[in-house]
Amino acid sequence: MEGDGARSAITLGPVDVPKAPDVLARELRERILSGELKEGAALPAERELVKQTQMSRATVREALRILEVQNLVRVKAGRAGGAFVQRPTTASMAKSVSTLIRGRQIKLADLMETREALEPFCAELAAIKRTEADLATLDRANGAIAAPDADLSQFLQANVDWHVGVAIASHNELLIGFMTALSQAIYTGTENAAFVDDSVRAATARAHKSVTKAIRDKDAETAGRRMRTHVHTYAAAALKVDQRDSITVDN
Repeated sequence: MEGDGARSAITLGPVDVPKAPDVLARELRERILSGELKEGAALPAERELVKQTQMSRATVREALRILEVQNLVRVKAGRAGGAFVQRPTTASMAKSVSTLIRGRQIKLADLMETREALEPFCAELAAIKRTEADLATLDRANGAIAAPDADLSQFLQANVDWHVGVAIASHNELLIGFMTALSQAIYTGTENAAFVDDSVRAATARAHKSVTKAIRDKDAETAGRRMRTHVHTYAAAALKVDQRDSITVDN
């Protein structure tokens, strides 16, 4: 009797049973991410998926829609259409990070702190791994930054291009994704003519050329040190002028 009473005191909550489209989407997602389904491979036609899985056409369509939203398949219409496998890219990663930044209304100060933590190491890696093509990208951005007739948006875009260029020169996909999102968000947060005056432009141009030289010389220690000084100085100046709490504008 005592044992029966102990058992009856145990209660269970509702069990969350996955919906059929989620089950199928998860199965296909694992095959894509594991490499079993190769980039560009065509998934079976909708009718064939229904036959193989014994799920309804509506379930199959919803599963494919889930994967399309997650950028794991692309769907083409027409006679030669269908669902085709695509692997995650640094662009899709940057988009996800950008969505997080905007959705969580991350403060500009936090964005700047994150850049200070990551970008000096990007510069160090860039000095070790950069190619001639990487250097050409940095040089083009430096030329655009120093252009005397560049308006605010042109200057800020050139600034983004340079910072992303340093990340690309690191040849580290995670850093490229993070820095692309961070740079775009900081662009939005510093789009302020009261801050980006002639002195800030000149200081930015000098700092970028200095870091670029260290990267070109394959001097990782100097590249990291110069980048650390640059992003810290830029952040301190920007946060004095721009007191907005978060990034809420479409970037």
